[in-house]
Amino acid sequence: MSPDAAAPFDPSVPWRKSPSAALRPEPFGALVYHFGNRKLSFLKSKPLVAVVTALEAHPDVPSTLAACEVPEAQHRAYVTALATLARSQMIQRRTEESA
Repeated sequence: MSPDAAAPFDPSVPWRKSPSAALRPEPFGALVYHFGNRKLSFLKSKPLVAVVTALEAHPDVPSTLAACEVPEAQHRAYVTALATLARSQMIQRRTEESA
């Protein structure tokens, strides 16, 4: 397990979809498969897919949510979903080297 996977999710830092994870669009949202750990996740809404895809273009989670026009009342649910994706290594912290 990577050190990031054990650390608490921090929405104030930059994130991105893991290069080892692939998104497959589906009518309900998308399937995400991680080729390294072989985990499969379901993104059950198209707005969540948009957020995961947009993470790399923004400096943190709140600015990504704003850019994707996620209503403020839903931010906590999105942060919870992203934290789950981080624990399963579908998304990862973005560093200078990975930017």
